[in-house]
Amino acid sequence: MLFGMVATASMAGLFDDEEARRAILDLRQRVDAVRLSSEQGVSQAIERATEENASLRRSLLELQNQIETLRSEVSKVRGLNEQLVRDVAELQRRQKDIAQGVDERLRQFEPIKVIVDGREIIAEPAEKRDYDAALAIFRKGDFAEAQPAFVDFIKRYPKTAFGPSALFWLGNAQYATRDYKEAIINFRDLIARDPAHLRAPEAELSIANCLIELKDSRGARKTLEDLIKAYPQSEAAVTAKERLLRLK
Repeated sequence: MLFGMVATASMAGLFDDEEARRAILDLRQRVDAVRLSSEQGVSQAIERATEENASLRRSLLELQNQIETLRSEVSKVRGLNEQLVRDVAELQRRQKDIAQGVDERLRQFEPIKVIVDGREIIAEPAEKRDYDAALAIFRKGDFAEAQPAFVDFIKRYPKTAFGPSALFWLGNAQYATRDYKEAIINFRDLIARDPAHLRAPEAELSIANCLIELKDSRGARKTLEDLIKAYPQSEAAVTAKERLLRLK
């Protein structure tokens, strides 16, 4: 009886140990399963993280490439803009030069105001140029060459406001070369055209001088008397009075 009880107790102990071992094995399996699952999860997480990191790097690389491309395009656009600005500036400069050139050409043909023999007149630039050229020849003392220059000027510009002055200097050039008759014609033409001209009294006195040279004392005397009557306040009238005294 006692043996049976001991045997039963011994079997019960063995059963308990077996259960414990199974429980331990089961626990180990669970732990291993958890560890394996955890390791797999970590491995998968690492793989995902690696893939995501690689994807992020690719994205960053693409973004960097896009940024470089944009920078290159911006640089090209900036360069084009700078070139465009330079081109526009050059076009504006050329336009300004052309406009100035056109203005200068137009001014060559536009009438201008000129003071000649105390009067303001309106003349074409070409008129003034040719008149000044003829007068320059006279002032150099080349009276023979001055005559055709003034004759040509008067023919070229028959209605010019320079006309009376041109006749005066032509007459003086002829007087200087002793062509008294032609000088008288031009002096009288001046007076007939513009009796109020600044040079008219001098032209009248010059006519008298030409007549004196031509030995026409009577004509000279009458001319001097007419001068004194027509232009009593002029310097030429003072000279005319002196000439009259010498003629008597």
